[in-house]
Amino acid sequence: MTGPADSDLWFPTAPGPVRAVPAAQRGSLRGRRVVTGTPGRGWRCDLRADDPVEQDGRAFVPVLAEHDWYRAELDDTDVFAPLVPVERVWVEQPDAAPGSAEPPANLLARLVTLDAPPLRIPVPARDMPALTGRRVVVVSPETVRRDVRAASEPYENDDGTICLSVCAEPDWYRWAFAGRPADCTEVPVYLVWAE
Repeated sequence: MTGPADSDLWFPTAPGPVRAVPAAQRGSLRGRRVVTGTPGRGWRCDLRADDPVEQDGRAFVPVLAEHDWYRAELDDTDVFAPLVPVERVWVEQPDAAPGSAEPPANLLARLVTLDAPPLRIPVPARDMPALTGRRVVVVSPETVRRDVRAASEPYENDDGTICLSVCAEPDWYRWAFAGRPADCTEVPVYLVWAE
């Protein structure tokens, strides 16, 4: 995500894609974003996990929808978590290498195998038809911010810059279950990618 070494210019680069790796190969799962499913059938995303538990010699992962995870964490309350066999759980792992994958150009290039969850390649926000509520990634010269949600569609600010309002994911979910509007930040749309 840096410009040429002999220049102070910086040009945004797409964040790396998100890969799903088997949960059995990971350490602690508490709070991690996960995908569940059955090879050959399909996948469920936007879930959070807790550490695996053992029952009758088998490992199971407590899995919650993200809104339930955040409600439990932010309100310090118990929420029912279904137990999913560890072999049906994959952990989302962002690639550190920026721009290491490009969005497919057409339908045939988008075809995947149903053997494992697909690679999630960030798409420039300017190319998305609808953004409000989507998971987004915000890049800057210093960092790549994930666990962010778009709180608006693109708009033109007073300076004439096309921007997007974004908020931290915990604020997004608190807004839903507590009614308290999220603290939003205005970000130029060219710094935002949708996951």
